[in-house]
Amino acid sequence: MSVTLKLATSLDGRIATASGESRWITGEAAREQVHRLRAEHDAVVVGVETALADDPELTVRLPGYNGAQPARVVLDSRQRLAAHCKLVKTAREVPTYVVATGAPEAHLVEAGVKVLTVRALAEDRPELKSVVAALATEGLARLFVEGGGQVAASFVRCGLVDAIEWFRAPLLIGGGGRPGVGALAVAALAEAPHFRRVEVRELGRDLWERYERA
Repeated sequence: MSVTLKLATSLDGRIATASGESRWITGEAAREQVHRLRAEHDAVVVGVETALADDPELTVRLPGYNGAQPARVVLDSRQRLAAHCKLVKTAREVPTYVVATGAPEAHLVEAGVKVLTVRALAEDRPELKSVVAALATEGLARLFVEGGGQVAASFVRCGLVDAIEWFRAPLLIGGGGRPGVGALAVAALAEAPHFRRVEVRELGRDLWERYERA
């Protein structure tokens, strides 16, 4: 099992402005590389807030690409995805999972979404080690976690992140912007999760930094 966290941020680690504007922080070359990385994984994982705000497709969209599409996974405890969103509407074309903490909702099942029920934590959030185990039973062993900040922080806090693919744009948003990684409750530097940088590349105006767990 492997978990890769993808971040596309400003220089100061923000994924959106205070108002939520995020398209597009990084440039076309960086976005194209993200699609290549998606193609290397079994599933793309996002939180429900990202799914509701962006209505993404989470598919590989590259010129001439005809390989398999990764499954789409939404962490959605209360099953808030609507029948008209892109992920639900295309669930019969691309495997789509909702990870919930209650019984499957009919509108998702009828659309072809597979609802996985896992153990709940405080605030009814899914327990991530149970999530990873449930996805592994579905044959989804290589996970590509794309957002948002709270989901990223949750995977890091649980010690589940094996690698980070960080795309950094040359702009500053400031403290009012939305962080790429939410609160980690780190009280001392010794407690901070450590990663080892293994590669840095320029992609147009952006930097692509690759990290592995130290």
